[in-house]
Amino acid sequence: MSSKNLVAVVTGASRGLGRGIARALGSKKATVYITGRDLHNGLQAAAGEITAAGGTGIAVQCDHRDDSQVAAFFAQVAKNSGRLDILVNNAAAVYPDALRAPGGFWEKPLALVDMIDVGLRSAYVASYHAAPLMVAAKKGLIANISFYGAVSYFHGPAYGATKAATDKMSFDMAIDLKPHGVSAVSIWPGFIRTEIIAAIPADKVPPELAQLWPLFEHPEFTGLVIEALSLDPALAELSGQALIGAELGERYGILDLDGKRPVSFRQSMGAPRSFPIPEVLQ
Repeated sequence: MSSKNLVAVVTGASRGLGRGIARALGSKKATVYITGRDLHNGLQAAAGEITAAGGTGIAVQCDHRDDSQVAAFFAQVAKNSGRLDILVNNAAAVYPDALRAPGGFWEKPLALVDMIDVGLRSAYVASYHAAPLMVAAKKGLIANISFYGAVSYFHGPAYGATKAATDKMSFDMAIDLKPHGVSAVSIWPGFIRTEIIAAIPADKVPPELAQLWPLFEHPEFTGLVIEALSLDPALAELSGQALIGAELGERYGILDLDGKRPVSFRQSMGAPRSFPIPEVLQ
């Protein structure tokens, strides 16, 4: 299947990484459904960017805290497109200021635990509704956005638990999906040059980020590697793994938008666990 025939869903695509992933899939002429809680808070603009890039962008208001809204959304995808080739689970409840604040987890807002709901749980629910479409077609890719915080301390226990559980969920989903020709992986992007990050003047970059600043990835890079992964004849061999986006870029010869080769933080932030898919005990 060529990229121009792909049908994809990217959750949480109003801004940041999800929006960039959706734009990248649009640049490959895919039909991309995107979700967000508010159509007028960047979601419709994001759909326009997908279409401007050469694809077809479809914005759908969906609160991933509400299972009924998620079910209705995937019913719409099934009705309008009849299939689903890629699901990118990116929706997350993120509170940047609270995550970066000093102190122990008990000293921070309890709201941080929302990441387990909109992040881990929402990815499970979206996959639950996407899987039947993929199983019927005997192909498809579920890509769960994770991060190095799955295996190293980063932003504390709520964040780390969410990412570690996401990786194990991908592994277990892969076992269930393997007989049906469908794959599930976790994707570990690098540090992302979101719209907010890109707007920071060079002389205002926090000192602790100065060395990393040139290494920040454009969010489209992750979308490009997901698209290439979905078309890889060896996709089934990678299913169940936690995959580093920079290493996938090297595998597929994909550079970032500014021409750099993104860096893997495998050594400095912890290598992904390699999950060989075992035979399921009968």
